[in-house]
Amino acid sequence: MGPRVQLPPEIQLAQRLAGNEQVTRDRAVRKLRKYIVARTQRAEGGFTHDELLKVWKGLFYCMWMQDKPLLQEELGRTISQLIHAFQTTEAQHLFLQTFWQTMNREWMGIDRLRLDKFYMLMRLVLHESLKALKTRGWDERQTEQLLELLMTEILHPDSQAPNGVKSHFIEIFLEELTKVGARELTADQNLRLIGPFCTVAARTQDSLVLHNITRGVFEAIVEQAPLAIEELMNELEEEEEEERDGDTPSGEPPEGCVSGAEPDLGKEQAGDDEEEEEEDSAGTILQFDYEAVANRLFEMASRQDTPPQNRKRLYKVIRKLQALSEGLFPEDDIPEKAYRNPRGGRRVRMKKRLFESQLQNKTGRAAEEASCPDPSPASGRRRRSAGADPAVPREQPGGRGRRGAPRRRRRPWAGARAKAADGQAPKAKRKRTLEGQK
Repeated sequence: MGPRVQLPPEIQLAQRLAGNEQVTRDRAVRKLRKYIVARTQRAEGGFTHDELLKVWKGLFYCMWMQDKPLLQEELGRTISQLIHAFQTTEAQHLFLQTFWQTMNREWMGIDRLRLDKFYMLMRLVLHESLKALKTRGWDERQTEQLLELLMTEILHPDSQAPNGVKSHFIEIFLEELTKVGARELTADQNLRLIGPFCTVAARTQDSLVLHNITRGVFEAIVEQAPLAIEELMNELEEEEEEERDGDTPSGEPPEGCVSGAEPDLGKEQAGDDEEEEEEDSAGTILQFDYEAVANRLFEMASRQDTPPQNRKRLYKVIRKLQALSEGLFPEDDIPEKAYRNPRGGRRVRMKKRLFESQLQNKTGRAAEEASCPDPSPASGRRRRSAGADPAVPREQPGGRGRRGAPRRRRRPWAGARAKAADGQAPKAKRKRTLEGQK
């Protein structure tokens, strides 16, 4: 018997990550993190592309074997946070590249019962990749590298990414970017982050990708505009209040306060809690320069190589963005509650139009009744019965399935009567003739 072949550590970890026992899989995940930290600390100890593909194969089936939603979420966070174990930006980008390549390769084999946890895993990995970019201060060069990697592996025509991966990535990109960097990203940085989507929307031949980018990125920016402007105004008001408070001399107590009084500790703690809640709730909307976004889109859509259907769709978005830059909101007539549901604006408008048409019908009917008075009580009763319920249509005689005057029965044509006379008489008539003979 020959000597036993020693497998590489990546294959050993991948086999344990895909094990049947949860305890074995959890230990393998912890060992993998330690192995990544130890190997990437050395100058010559980086991972190769094939090695990380094997690691992601094991992590994919580790997630495949995990059941129970809370445990799936915990495992997804643990796997996505492995990106922070890599010491260099190049190693992190290679880790992300092999993840998206693994999802593209294995996507068609995922059954519908396991789709949700892999959707969640893609969201968490994107969130942690943006968080890693945030720790480096949103460096322009590293931002371009990350965006180029994502576009190449997901939205590029040669990426072989399934439609499910493309659609979900487009849907969650702005949401995760808002969670990570809404408080500190400027309008110029946000424009740089959505710039690749403008390029893909103008060049793509896939109508599904065009629709998802238009709906999930550009129209989402338009729908969030009222909230973004409201948040910006609140920030300006807070800055003005801070300036006013700074103008008051520190030695003099404010009006209504007694000098020398001890502060109420309970009120101070409540104030601290309120400030923490305000910090958590603030910065939830990305700020955009709508004119700059419209100009960038127009620059890409007006090129000669842009397909006509792409140009037509993008010009509609450009007109909305230009209207926003001029201070015109497309949904001024919608109540504020509708803004909380970005997809409910069209339904609200339809309901409002239906209500206005019903109101016009009621007022028109009331004007007709007032212009034609009838003193007779019978006519009043008829008018009240006819106008009792304006929403229910009045039944008309002669209609199919409706009450009204009974129809006149048709007389049989002459040929039928003659045929009936020659043939057998009906039962009722035959009975009468027999009684008459008796």
